[in-house]
Amino acid sequence: MLLFVVDVSDPVPADYVCATRGRRISNQLLQRPRFYLYKLPKEGGRTHEFKGETYLLLDKGSEGWTEGKVTVNDTKGALGQTVGQLYSQEKNSEVAYILYNDQPPSEEFGGRWAEGSGSRGGHTKGVVLLDKNQGFWLVHSTPHFPPERQEGQFYYPSSGVNNGQNFICVTYPLERFQTIGEQLQINQPNVYDCDVPESLASSVPALAAVCNKNLLSSQTFPHVKTVSNRSVTLTSTGGTDFISFAKGAKFDDDLYHSWVAPALKSDLLVQFWVRSTGILPSDCSLGWKVLDIKSINPGQTFTFKTTEDHSKWAVSPRAAGDGSRGGGWVCVGDINRNEAEEQRGGGTVCLQDPTVWKAYRTAALECEACGGGTIQC
Repeated sequence: MLLFVVDVSDPVPADYVCATRGRRISNQLLQRPRFYLYKLPKEGGRTHEFKGETYLLLDKGSEGWTEGKVTVNDTKGALGQTVGQLYSQEKNSEVAYILYNDQPPSEEFGGRWAEGSGSRGGHTKGVVLLDKNQGFWLVHSTPHFPPERQEGQFYYPSSGVNNGQNFICVTYPLERFQTIGEQLQINQPNVYDCDVPESLASSVPALAAVCNKNLLSSQTFPHVKTVSNRSVTLTSTGGTDFISFAKGAKFDDDLYHSWVAPALKSDLLVQFWVRSTGILPSDCSLGWKVLDIKSINPGQTFTFKTTEDHSKWAVSPRAAGDGSRGGGWVCVGDINRNEAEEQRGGGTVCLQDPTVWKAYRTAALECEACGGGTIQC
């Protein structure tokens, strides 16, 4: 049985599923290679339908954000059907997975989370699931997510309800996962559950090393010149090029202003968790403007402050000037702009696409100006 195949003739109103090959409907093969998901924060102070479990979905072929048909905790939703594949079948020798999070779920079943800041390794969160043909890489911002495989079921943690969260899920062919493993090793993730069976380890030794918590070294991967940071192009099963930026503790600098902005040759508006110490202010030096977002309204839903949003994403303020692709850049990742995280691993996955860019660009309303004060983004 090929992993990641879902019967799209099922009458259940399922949302978009990452890493899925649909069956033929009206003689058309449905390809579902990616989605972006914005879990909205719980709207306080008013009676409203947004109770912290509503999410917006942006998939390939859509014209913008659409509201999820179910809650983020539902097994029929985009996350439930995607990550839920890990729990829906028996452990076997042809499926590999890695769950990592700097704030992992409690080992105790029942959802009581450990307090504290978690691991001091990479500030990085994600899920990798693959078989001998393809798989997905989900990068996200949610603490304590997802549950360990042994718990036997998908659920979204209650600790991720109050604040906004962001997810990017992309389906890649098997041959991309060796590179993804190398990126993860640079990130120094806290892996709390994984299995890379021998049948796949020879194809993706870097992922096997991540599972075994071996750090990247020039002896293991001589073509990697540095372990402090690396960017690579990853082509999805749908033929779309994404750029993965991965930094480790040795990079010792801000991901966005010191690297992503000059690499993309673009100013950036950045959303991140500001309720921590040592927040880096907006920075207009080095020829690039990197502005901290202060208020957000994705999908024309409701406006909320960045203090209510735990997401980590960045968007270029303007579309690309060369007209080669149209649209600007959008990057979704797992690390913040603060002094402590300059010395921790983390990264972001960037795409230049007009529809995705418009969805994120119109969400950014107000920003912090360089030197202080609030301006329109």
